[in-house]
Amino acid sequence: MPTVPVITRSFEELVKSIAFKKGIPGMRIVFTPHPVTDRTPEVCRKYILGRDPVSGRPMLDVILDGLTRPPAAEDRRAGPIARPARPRLLEPMAEDELQKYFLDNGYTDGFPVVPPTERRVAEMLKGTSREPGEIVGRMRPSDPHEAWEYTVEMVAANAVMAGAKPEQFPAILAIASTGVTSLFSSTSSFARMAVFNGPIVGEIGMNAGIGAMGPFNHANAAIGRAWTLISRNLGGSGKPGETYLGSQGTPLNYSNICFPEAEAALPPGWNPLHVQKGFKPSDSVVSLFSGWSLNNVAWFSPMPIHEVIRGWLEHFFSTSVSQATLILDPIVAGDIAAAGFGSKEAYIDYLAKNTGTPSWLYWQTRQNELEKAKEGVEPFAGYLRLGDAGVVPVPRFGRGRGGRSAIEVVVTGGSTNAYWFGGDFSHLTSVAVDPWR
Repeated sequence: MPTVPVITRSFEELVKSIAFKKGIPGMRIVFTPHPVTDRTPEVCRKYILGRDPVSGRPMLDVILDGLTRPPAAEDRRAGPIARPARPRLLEPMAEDELQKYFLDNGYTDGFPVVPPTERRVAEMLKGTSREPGEIVGRMRPSDPHEAWEYTVEMVAANAVMAGAKPEQFPAILAIASTGVTSLFSSTSSFARMAVFNGPIVGEIGMNAGIGAMGPFNHANAAIGRAWTLISRNLGGSGKPGETYLGSQGTPLNYSNICFPEAEAALPPGWNPLHVQKGFKPSDSVVSLFSGWSLNNVAWFSPMPIHEVIRGWLEHFFSTSVSQATLILDPIVAGDIAAAGFGSKEAYIDYLAKNTGTPSWLYWQTRQNELEKAKEGVEPFAGYLRLGDAGVVPVPRFGRGRGGRSAIEVVVTGGSTNAYWFGGDFSHLTSVAVDPWR
């Protein structure tokens, strides 16, 4: 069936790239001005009756031509277009030239990297028993894009570039094996987080104390940075306009909030994150999260801290409104435990059952209920009487995707004060590090 997709101008490079990767480089496309989000029907109609901002031709003419012009021979070809293989080695060049080459070709995070010479990569490979040519995984920027496949040696080269050490390499391989990119392609500027548990934390000297989430520890920083370089160089991610569309971007992408949980500081009865996810305490595990924002909260009041967090959860707002992750300093975790919450699960259950939904948020996505409320049908009519500033007694946080908890709790920090982070991050996956040793 003849088809002409209508795309906004800002996605020209993206859609042409995807069309090429799908084997249809000559796809007939018509472009509109950008954005169309939150624009009135009158404005959108004006767009359609105007000119394609890319070709300069009237939009309706472009659509008619695309629907009626017979397909060319190139259009009739089927299957993806083969790409040339990437060279294993570059031509010899001076280090300054190499750094410029990496920067110019988008192989870095904007900072200088450690040149991945054969000697350095061979040294990194000593950190694992896996063969250099073994396939580790496949990664893509987001669903429409092709997945790239990569080997242990390719991951080692990027680990070297990030400044990692061989003993950190199994942790990096474990992240790479998930196929989760740290630079997900979306206009909403996603960020990622990696939380480590188990013996690996002590073995490679990760920091779960003072400044755990800051740039104060080599293992935390290098592993997080390696994830970004792998995503760019092995996962096809991070090319602005084509495979990365975050409108403002996020500084969290530099090292991806990489830190371990402070297991030794957990209150009695509180299981570490990896045990919550089904692993043994003796397993070394990395858990990956995805989200948009984190708030660093310091609020001292006569109200118990577990109630302060409940109130914050009820009213915080970001791109997501139904999932949350709390990163608690051990002092905060201890205070919550002392208030009678003998496990993370008990506190999560309390939050899920006692957190309502602000009225303005509740009615935004419930037009049918709003009509019933206006007709006097209970309980919706009662909810409406609460007014815009009220809180509807319907939990925001039930179960997440796949039946997973919509609220996660992680404990880290140096116990210098009763601070905590909260945000809309959600758990993606947890994988064992040990198989990659």
